[in-house]
Amino acid sequence: MLSPLELISILLTLTAIFGWVNERFFKLPETIGVLIMGLLASILLLVVELVFHEVALYEDLARVVRQVDFQRTVLDGMLAFLLFAGALHVDFSALRDRAWVVAAMASLGVVLSTLLVATGVWLVSQAIGTSLPFIWALVFGALISPTDPVAVLATLKSVKVPQSLEADMSGESLFNDGIGVVVFTIMLTIATGEGHSAAGFSGAANLLALEAFGGAAVGLAGGYIAFLAMQRIDNYSIEVLISLALVAGSYALASRFGMSGPIAVVVAGLFVGNRGPKRAMSDLTQRYLFGFWTLIDEILNAILFLLIGLEVLVLRLDPSLGLLPLAAIPIALLARFISVSLPVLVLSRAKPFVSGTIATLTWGGLKGGISVALALSIPEGEHKSVILAATYTVVIFTIIVQGLTLRRLVQRVVT
Repeated sequence: MLSPLELISILLTLTAIFGWVNERFFKLPETIGVLIMGLLASILLLVVELVFHEVALYEDLARVVRQVDFQRTVLDGMLAFLLFAGALHVDFSALRDRAWVVAAMASLGVVLSTLLVATGVWLVSQAIGTSLPFIWALVFGALISPTDPVAVLATLKSVKVPQSLEADMSGESLFNDGIGVVVFTIMLTIATGEGHSAAGFSGAANLLALEAFGGAAVGLAGGYIAFLAMQRIDNYSIEVLISLALVAGSYALASRFGMSGPIAVVVAGLFVGNRGPKRAMSDLTQRYLFGFWTLIDEILNAILFLLIGLEVLVLRLDPSLGLLPLAAIPIALLARFISVSLPVLVLSRAKPFVSGTIATLTWGGLKGGISVALALSIPEGEHKSVILAATYTVVIFTIIVQGLTLRRLVQRVVT
């Protein structure tokens, strides 16, 4: 078994090699390019092993990938730093103007999409004889409905959209994963029969309120303390260290008390990113702190997308699953379209929306590492394989197909 240092060394080396090859020859968006190269490497090694039976490169690399606890790596590691880095660069004034839109899509939109995806997947499973129970279809709907902030924010760097639409996309992606995790936890608890405390509507509502408002309170308090600390000194290295402590401390504290760690770091990032440059940071500190978090964002993004590509190595696809994983793609897209359209149509009476908003939000609703991590967290059982296969199918489709064509769609429909 590889040591943690050896494992990290392999991942960093592969990420650097794939990133260089993509930048030198293919010029794809960095994260998508690394993901595609990870997938191609997986396929190539599989073909080599099928042709040359004595070569065991595929199995060797698969063994390395299996050592990575993807769920803990993403949910308890990378996610806090990626969300903070993303929130740090979001214009709070634009986000505040779109607060009702973001709140509707990040909460009601996720719940509606969960129900729609679950219904569609359950009906298809019954039709093809897979017989996925409805409660497990709800588990899949909950994990696949939130847009992934990492994928969305990475894509927005290469796609120019109007400020209001960018605020809608970035704000929704930053906040809806916290809601999605809560809904997923409730559905999984019911499905596995491990508890019933959140089974009722009031219990679920209370849990959502605790997660969302409690996490926001922790993030706001932590951000304010960090802001005051930065205001009283002018030393960029210490201020960068304070920001690191803010991320780790806010996420850990919120998680420890049953609140949303993702929402805590998002609120902390919004507070520091918008108040800090005006009242607490010198120009030199701003350059170093924002540059540091930009690098963290890009490096962790590349590693995460490489892991998603390499995780295909360890998938145990069952041919008996039939068309369900493929059917999950149009089902998820249709659910996304409906769950976006309803809030936009209702709120359009009070808030202006640019032309092409529904199409852009639908096609730009990318899924990513959070969905994969949640799917991998499901206990071993007869339904995990079909949920895992459907999750990977939807995630790969949204990142590669939707991510690479979003710019063209925006240029055509947004005015």
